[in-house]
Amino acid sequence: MENSEPTTETRRIHEGRIINLREDTVQMPSGRLAKREIVEHRGAVCVVPVLSDGRVALVRQYRKPAESALLEIPAGGLERGEEPIEAAKRELGEECGYATASITPLFKCYLAPGYSTELIHGFLAGELSLTEAHPDEDENVEVELYELEDLLPMIDDNRICDAKTICGILALYRLRNG
Repeated sequence: MENSEPTTETRRIHEGRIINLREDTVQMPSGRLAKREIVEHRGAVCVVPVLSDGRVALVRQYRKPAESALLEIPAGGLERGEEPIEAAKRELGEECGYATASITPLFKCYLAPGYSTELIHGFLAGELSLTEAHPDEDENVEVELYELEDLLPMIDDNRICDAKTICGILALYRLRNG
């Protein structure tokens, strides 16, 4: 399979604070032209915070696109020029009120590669110390603590249905259980 679709034309549709939207015309391997609507995103981070007793800190946050309060691992967008590990530490403090002395890469994944450039960097955070949470002005989050074994059934019955959270929980489970 040929692994490229050269762009022959780009049309800018929207320039926003968080995302941009463009429409690319691409040439298929067959020579035909096709349209690709692409959401441009700076990238993001997410963190699986594990307390010294093994519990995992999650945040419950209302998400307008889902019209529901979702249970998620702390996450947020990369600021311009920000390193993912620094963004992960920042988000952990903002959303959960924890600082970490041990943070390691856990995974990277595209959230929706069919239409978005967003790449999320997942981290595992341990050696946590409580600070003061300071969520962004447009965020309303509640921190909840769970045993890892309780989270797996919550994925199965859709109480957890956020992709990055599922990836983070399963990655942590794999690390702990081989």
